[in-house]
Amino acid sequence: MLDIELLLILFPAFIAGIIILSTHVVLGRQVLKRGIIFIDLAIAQVAALGAIVAHMDHRIEDIPYSHVWMPAIFALGGAGLIAWLSKRFADELEAFIGCFYVLSAVGAMLLLSNDPHGAELLKQLMSGQILWVNWSQLVLPALVSVAILALIALKPQILEGAGFYFLFAIVITLSVELVGVYLVFSTLILPALALNQYVGKYTLLLAYVVGFVGYLAGLILSASYDLPSGAAIVAALAVSAVLMRLLLRNRSNKAEM
Repeated sequence: MLDIELLLILFPAFIAGIIILSTHVVLGRQVLKRGIIFIDLAIAQVAALGAIVAHMDHRIEDIPYSHVWMPAIFALGGAGLIAWLSKRFADELEAFIGCFYVLSAVGAMLLLSNDPHGAELLKQLMSGQILWVNWSQLVLPALVSVAILALIALKPQILEGAGFYFLFAIVITLSVELVGVYLVFSTLILPALALNQYVGKYTLLLAYVVGFVGYLAGLILSASYDLPSGAAIVAALAVSAVLMRLLLRNRSNKAEM
């Protein structure tokens, strides 16, 4: 049984998940539509590289909010490069994005190779610490998410042009800080993938349901069985996505009979 104290610990983490889902489900569908599956991993890894650079240079680390604006600079720079590549090397874009991710990951490993706390920082950036997020950490991501969703609602065409890459970079920067690279990728891709073959009403709503169930189940499993929170949520999201896809396929097969 979950006691009240445990529920109070889980609640900020769950709200963090809802904030992440609010933008990632929309952007994840666009990622699949464009066929650039690894862009989220690449931009997330570049943002993590920016956080590592800030950590390595104490002059930067001591500047207020360097943990936010430094990763943002790197992510926006990466997004700008990918937007430029998309216009000139469209047929090879996914390959370039993959190389971009690998080079960013290698750069992070090299920078942290002689840092005594490097392995711990790298693990935190990859897996995240969503279970221990506090309310103050949620204010900025919540405000930015509301602003981005309002912009998409007012100007949906922004998702079709180069502006998508810059929106993506801003969202990913804040998400990596909260939940880590692996969970950012899973939140973008798994709900979108669950509904990718579905043609019908409420597609977006059902994608949100996949994410909602995944985060809730993952957090409960993590707290109940002392599992790594990021890994538990990723696994729960995968199960939720598979179940939704099977359910919709079964429903479609019945409708055709």
